[in-house]
Amino acid sequence: MCSTFSLAAKTYIGESNGIRHRKSMVTATRAEVIPAPKQRSRPVFPELSIQGIPIADLHVQEIVQRQSQTYSMDREGARRKPQFCPSFLEEAYERCRNICAEYAKTFYLGTLLMTEERQKAIWAIYVWCRRTDELVDGPNSVYMSSEVLDRWEERLQEIFEGRPYDMLDAALTHTVFSFPLDIKPFRDMIEGMRMDTRKCRYQNFQELYLYCYYVAGTVGLMSVPVMGIAPDSLISAQSTYDAALYLGIGNQLTNILRDVGEDALRGRVYLPQDELAQFGLGDNDVFSRKVTDQWREFMKEQITRARLYFNLAEDGASQLDKASRWPVWSSLLIYRNILDAIEDNDYDNLTKRAYVRRAKKLLMLPLAYSRSLSTSSLLSQQHKNVRSTKSF
Repeated sequence: MCSTFSLAAKTYIGESNGIRHRKSMVTATRAEVIPAPKQRSRPVFPELSIQGIPIADLHVQEIVQRQSQTYSMDREGARRKPQFCPSFLEEAYERCRNICAEYAKTFYLGTLLMTEERQKAIWAIYVWCRRTDELVDGPNSVYMSSEVLDRWEERLQEIFEGRPYDMLDAALTHTVFSFPLDIKPFRDMIEGMRMDTRKCRYQNFQELYLYCYYVAGTVGLMSVPVMGIAPDSLISAQSTYDAALYLGIGNQLTNILRDVGEDALRGRVYLPQDELAQFGLGDNDVFSRKVTDQWREFMKEQITRARLYFNLAEDGASQLDKASRWPVWSSLLIYRNILDAIEDNDYDNLTKRAYVRRAKKLLMLPLAYSRSLSTSSLLSQQHKNVRSTKSF
């Protein structure tokens, strides 16, 4: 991915042309099942394997409460909406649109059904998330330091106070003054970048879940106020936010499983160490890049978990404002297909990178669109019946 950042003496981040999506939205039954080694009984994952950290512990309810309030320009005091030259603001959003169209083509197509105001806001959020991710994973990541992230967080605060640093920041400033966006999910994403600079092993799924929340679940929390909840929604606002969080977790887990081999080359293992051990595996097995029966059985369990999060996300995707559902459903269906691709590769994600071909992505768009027209999720139950229903 191409990106341009400026790291001067003041340690600031310049304008970005986009960055690689972080690990930062059915299927058919597989006939062959490879049995686990007879000498080992089926592992019993801890209860946290499915739900991870309770949402209450992440203070998501507080975010929901603040973002669900009727928007008022003075909800945090005498906040005056910053005034930008119309042509400047138009160019700022156009740059965000171009970045989204180039680096998230399928998602971008889905945003075209949204209202113009919502389109621009989603593009601005997308670009900020990519720029944030680029600090750690981009070509200039060698300059990464705690000071860089501290300065980036200061810039975030300035954005929310109406003092953007550059044109792309200005687009997000206009967005946060147009929608009831809370700063906490944005700060939490920066915390996820800090985790990446100091942590490359995760002892259990609880630790990994927290990382997934910071770097991906937060995106869902940022997006709901912009996408809007349907007036005739069948579930509570809290449940819709929970579903958005679960979609982010599912996407991140899928990216982790897709990129195991690439991460290993960087000395990183984004897999629960205790669960690897239950299958007789460890870091050396990951670094050896050899696909064994134990590895296949381990991967089956990890894929099942990721699918569970997608199942949990479906009802919320169907309760968003009707014009905003298409990009969410597109992400959900396409990411599910990445899991299928790992299976098609015989669970070899150590030497192969699973991906969904462009033609197949395009074929997913009509299905995603049809799902976006419904306020109920029949696909969830259908998918659960077709796919693995293994219990942890």
